[in-house]
Amino acid sequence: MLSEAALQSDNQRLRSLVDDQDARIRQLEELIRALRHKQFGASSERTSDPQIALFNEADHDEAAFEAPATPVRAHRRRRQGRPRLAEDLPRVDVVHDLDDSEKVCAEHGCALVRIGEQTSEQLEFIPATVQVIRHICPTYTCPACEGHVVTARKPPQPIPKSIATPSLLAWVVVSKYVDALPLYRQCSIFERLGIDIDRTTLANWMIACGKLIQPLINLLWEHLRQQLVVHMDETTVQVLAEPGRAAQTKSYMWVSAAGPPGDRAVLFHYAPSRGAGVARELLADFEGALMTDGYEGYEPACRENGITRLGCWAHARRRFVDAQRQQPNGKAGKPDQALALINALYRIERSVKDADPDERHRQRQHKAVPIVDKLRLWLDKSVASTAPKTSLGKALSYLDNQWPRLVRYLDDGAYPFDNNRAENAIRPFVIGRKNWLFSQSARGASASANLYSLIETAKANRLDPAVYLKHVFTELPKAVSVDDIDALLPANFKNGV
Repeated sequence: MLSEAALQSDNQRLRSLVDDQDARIRQLEELIRALRHKQFGASSERTSDPQIALFNEADHDEAAFEAPATPVRAHRRRRQGRPRLAEDLPRVDVVHDLDDSEKVCAEHGCALVRIGEQTSEQLEFIPATVQVIRHICPTYTCPACEGHVVTARKPPQPIPKSIATPSLLAWVVVSKYVDALPLYRQCSIFERLGIDIDRTTLANWMIACGKLIQPLINLLWEHLRQQLVVHMDETTVQVLAEPGRAAQTKSYMWVSAAGPPGDRAVLFHYAPSRGAGVARELLADFEGALMTDGYEGYEPACRENGITRLGCWAHARRRFVDAQRQQPNGKAGKPDQALALINALYRIERSVKDADPDERHRQRQHKAVPIVDKLRLWLDKSVASTAPKTSLGKALSYLDNQWPRLVRYLDDGAYPFDNNRAENAIRPFVIGRKNWLFSQSARGASASANLYSLIETAKANRLDPAVYLKHVFTELPKAVSVDDIDALLPANFKNGV
């Protein structure tokens, strides 16, 4: 017969086993809810659920700093009208007049007098037209000696001995890297136009264009490393034919973004790994502040270069949104408490978005610091009472571990609040990847990185990528100095170059 001590020991062991099983069941239930939401739910992170209103402490704290809210009148959704046609579009007038026999009054026999007109507009689409540019270079000789022969030269071309003009290259590049149209689909479009261009030729053109613009990319990297703050992020890319690596091996596209409005740079860099060595290479000679997510691969470069590491509140918030989705419908909990406070910080950031750095720093110290202090107190209480492997536990752990980086934005009004700038910059690449799926070679991936860099930098500076690339492909082959190349940067092109 077992002793009382043995029975208590067995009982404690069984209770511990049941507790572990209960925790495992809760984790699996959370996983099921997360998978169901991923498959059927909305992807938006907007948190407009009514339960957040139960945790308004942050709003009450802000009441002393903000004007009272004004009620919003209910309104009915307006029906969408006809699309407006831009005034600068070319217009062709087509006059639909009466026959001469109809221009006479049937009752009095008098000639009708025109007193006005009714006008309506339609938008016509004219399919792309192609033409062949014949370069004719006359040859001259001296009639006296017949030994002196001179032939005129055509301007340098983006791809020597190629049939591709700058406008054609710009069209192919924009179609793939802006409109996410894979090269094999472009081949079908060319075929309908009566042009036989295979995918291998188009791919070789893209590699050549990526190599052509390398001097511009080098200058953009120099410009980026001179900025006060750099945003960075990375995403996967598959390269099929890379020496020494299986086709299924993950490679990475790193993105960096920096610069003020009108002089912004967005740069992509292909690397076969996500290791800290890549971050060291990209951040060489940079000594400002770095905004990233919680990935620790950036930390060695930050320590070695004395870079200030900033944390992203969007990533912290996202984890609480995930935890909120695991709650039973209609019930509020700790995720809502965290979101109420973080959303209050976001409202402050929106209110100071257009302020200068000094004013933004003052407003942050005045409004945000009290909310941050309250969030820290709430975090200390919540971490100790939450199972670490649940969605909420992971969100709390991330917030706790990243806290020193997250609150560093309060030190300087020029520091950003989140890393949305890098995430927005990398989104076109992610969308394109869903269409073209992979890169055939490392050379192709590097060329894509350069082309994405120039396109996204042009877009960040409010340029039309097609117009800008045609200008670059026309003028860059003629460049003979650094000043010539510098004049082709997106910021300088925008200024009227």
